[in-house]
Amino acid sequence: MCFLLAILFLPAIARSQSEDEVHIVPRKPDQTTLDGQEADATRKLDAHAKPLLADVDLVLVPVMVTDAMNRPVLSLTKDDFAVYEDNERQHIQFFSKEDAPISVGMVLDVSKSMSDKFETERAAVSEFFKNANAQDDYFAIAFSDRPHLIADSIQSMDDIQQKLTITIPAGNTALLDAIYLGVNQLRNARYQRRALLIISDGGDNHSYYNTKETKRMVEEADVLMYSIGVFDNMPVPVFKTIEEKLGKRLLTGITELTGGETIPVDSLDKIPEIAGAVSRELRQQYVLAYRSTRPLHDGKWRNIKVRVTPRDGDQGLHVHYKRGYISPEK
Repeated sequence: MCFLLAILFLPAIARSQSEDEVHIVPRKPDQTTLDGQEADATRKLDAHAKPLLADVDLVLVPVMVTDAMNRPVLSLTKDDFAVYEDNERQHIQFFSKEDAPISVGMVLDVSKSMSDKFETERAAVSEFFKNANAQDDYFAIAFSDRPHLIADSIQSMDDIQQKLTITIPAGNTALLDAIYLGVNQLRNARYQRRALLIISDGGDNHSYYNTKETKRMVEEADVLMYSIGVFDNMPVPVFKTIEEKLGKRLLTGITELTGGETIPVDSLDKIPEIAGAVSRELRQQYVLAYRSTRPLHDGKWRNIKVRVTPRDGDQGLHVHYKRGYISPEK
């Protein structure tokens, strides 16, 4: 059994890229205006982030299943699942629903637009950790004009809370840069299962990277992303900027690429509760593994589709999974 689990969590995605591929290079800020922490974050943003590509036959597909009440469904078996690659059914060779450790990055909006929501955001971080596994690996990024790594994986959960206590929301919103930095940080994470939780209103107005570049990077990364969308849900929403108006679409478009989701909030009081639910859901996954029936070494995108047909006939299930992977070129 231990051998099987070891196989299950082998990386289905590895870092590789041909020398002639085009790298995304961000516009560079004036380094003389950055303090040490900002300069470090900028160096990481400037780094060539090689896409994560499948370089082994075994393809891993983390899957989360919820019912009509958005509660995790944990009673399914291998026979309840069907996996398709480019519409061709694949044989599921390995199946697991173990609660294995996970590396998690928190991406926290501390821009001025979050000023009236920041105390709730801090409460959400606390609730997330209350439902976490002590073996999990964590880091946190706070972002306004630029993203900052405020706690890395060798620091405790208390360190993250202390940093947030002395933070005053201000500045613009470099959300896309923060997502980029979070994915880049996870490349060196302790565990193969990796996730980002974003808490933001989604109103990006200050990033070096654009939406297209970010979505491309996310497609190539083996990182599950959730976001808690702190949007204005009044009957007649009052948005300060066009970026805030488009925030929900931006976050949803990114998280759904990874098999995660954006959870819009209709009341600030619900944010901590949702954060706790996401923390629990991250470890209530199934992991399916198959070897593709098609040649892998063509450098092309492969679409993945997962269907669930439970034996009890319950059809009101929602299935979340990554939408595909890129095979390596020869």
